[in-house]
Amino acid sequence: MHALHESASGELTGPLVVALAHDGLCTFEFAIVAEVFGLSRPEMGRSWYRYATAAVEPGPLRAHGGLTFTASGGIELLDQADLIVAAGWKGAGVPVPAELAARLRSAWERGARLASICSGAFVLAATDLLNGRRAATHWRYADQLAACHPEIEVDADVLYVEEDRIYTSAGSAAGIDLMLHIIRQDHGAEAANCVARRLVMPPHRSGGQAQFIERAVPPDRGHRLTEALDRIRSELSADWTVERMAALVAMSPRTFLRRFVEATALSPGQWLIEQRVVQAQRLLERTALSVEQVAAEVGFGSVQGLRHHFRERLTLSPRDYRKAFASGARPAPEASGRRAGP
Repeated sequence: MHALHESASGELTGPLVVALAHDGLCTFEFAIVAEVFGLSRPEMGRSWYRYATAAVEPGPLRAHGGLTFTASGGIELLDQADLIVAAGWKGAGVPVPAELAARLRSAWERGARLASICSGAFVLAATDLLNGRRAATHWRYADQLAACHPEIEVDADVLYVEEDRIYTSAGSAAGIDLMLHIIRQDHGAEAANCVARRLVMPPHRSGGQAQFIERAVPPDRGHRLTEALDRIRSELSADWTVERMAALVAMSPRTFLRRFVEATALSPGQWLIEQRVVQAQRLLERTALSVEQVAAEVGFGSVQGLRHHFRERLTLSPRDYRKAFASGARPAPEASGRRAGP
């Protein structure tokens, strides 16, 4: 229990997050989990996450970058965990220890959540819990995962997927997106945005976005586009047509559409809906505005429009979302990994 007490500083009462550690650890992916869940965040209150690291084999262990380390506990920590994260694995063809797979499956069966970043999907696949489900991994590993586990519907085109308390994500940056998504589920949009600001990260990328961008936006256009996006966010209630957006950056609508998708992996319409939903979440959590006022404030125009997009992305009505957070209860999970509509 010493490891848990040390990570929790004897104060926190939230879910216990356990990150798996192994020889040949993926340093960056592991650091994502430690930074998001293990860093002291007193501003979040006592209900914030507790954190521990579980070694799945005897130490000391080696990590990428010439590091040698000892974990705070052993594999027995999985029996207490509320969320277990496999931040990468040794390789697509490296077997996952049977005891690790069994403990992960047992944890899920008692109600714990499982998550993976990048090649960590192979760890979750070894439990057979992904069979018949959709899962994400880095595009480099997608074919190998599908070949080794044909029962899994491998999706190489999305950032992350959630199905039945099992989360899988693509490469390193997508792991950050997934961890923020989990915080958003547990503590709301404002908490996720706060952590994103500490990380100097965008507050929200939906799971259905593409894993990579074909061509970078040239610096001058990127600067103008960033300024335009900030302007649109500050005036979400306005009628933003593609033509009006394009005028902000002095581009033709056709060129603007191409540059916008290259920069965000979303169409302008999809991106605008995402921004309006995020702002609506914030207003429902932090203000006493009526649902009708929130709909008008963020530019949906009608409660019906707000309700439609909330249910599509969060599986909750705006009123249920507000009620869930106001009461301190955990809301129903978001339908992550869903591809946005046209």
